[in-house]
Amino acid sequence: MPADTNPAGDIFGGWVMSQMDIAGAIAAVERVTGRVVTVAVEAMTFIAPVKVGDVLCVYTTVERIGTTSITIGIEAWARRNRVDARVKVTDGRFIYVSLNEDGTKRPIAE
Repeated sequence: MPADTNPAGDIFGGWVMSQMDIAGAIAAVERVTGRVVTVAVEAMTFIAPVKVGDVLCVYTTVERIGTTSITIGIEAWARRNRVDARVKVTDGRFIYVSLNEDGTKRPIAE
């Protein structure tokens, strides 16, 4: 939406990053079958701007599973003008920690 843009009409990077964090958390929750929190973002790279009217597509891959943490690789692609062609706009690695209901770390089952 226009409220999420700078004067040039590009979507703020923070908005794109939040969408990636949501997608990464969904992937992490599905793998660990429980609650997770974001603890770090690594190697965030903005490759191309996202414009008003673009459809943002976010894809995830489980890259690493540790004792209590999980690393998710995330790519965001923009569909310009609602056509099928996509342009890669950003990628990054997000790290989540698995938690118990009381908020303490819990081991991830194999």
